[in-house]
Amino acid sequence: MCGIAGLFKPDGASEADEGVAVAMRDAMTHRGPDASGLWRDASAGIVLAHRRLAIIDVSAAGAQPMASCRRYTLTYNGEIYNYLDLRQELEDAGAAPPWQGHSDTEVLLAGIAHWGLTATLQRANGMFALALWDRETKSLTLARDRFGEKPLHVASFDGEIAFASELKALMRHPRWQGGSTARPSPSACAMATSGAAHRL
Repeated sequence: MCGIAGLFKPDGASEADEGVAVAMRDAMTHRGPDASGLWRDASAGIVLAHRRLAIIDVSAAGAQPMASCRRYTLTYNGEIYNYLDLRQELEDAGAAPPWQGHSDTEVLLAGIAHWGLTATLQRANGMFALALWDRETKSLTLARDRFGEKPLHVASFDGEIAFASELKALMRHPRWQGGSTARPSPSACAMATSGAAHRL
């Protein structure tokens, strides 16, 4: 069990926003006591955070958020049961990157870079919730497994999107305090009721 969190502010993300993401992330330390990670692209307005419970690959090579091919950055919670099969499929296709470790996260990211997100998730057998930043299209995609086994909560604050594995992490957002007008976004409502991917 890991924890993911993040912010998407199309007008740009500041150091203060990074601090908000850290507070959200660290509200879920119990989900990932082994390590924590943070990634920010200030000009794109995106901050991704992760609390890690190391299971498959306990080395630093499995640390998140994880980047690939200068295009994608991923923060992910879950387990891909058939990741070794996917890894072999990538190798057989000559599409495998120089592997840095043995994590399912790295295989998932390599699959996204080769097959695209939708085709990779169709191949993946497992439970997961993820946030994927695409630098090329400047889009954030949030996705869950088919049965929605892994939680992912989303809130919208006047054009800013915040997400986290737990509601109490979202409550660390300063806009949540004092009876703010925080509300679930329409895509968040759809995602809460069905395992799906939503591009923001």
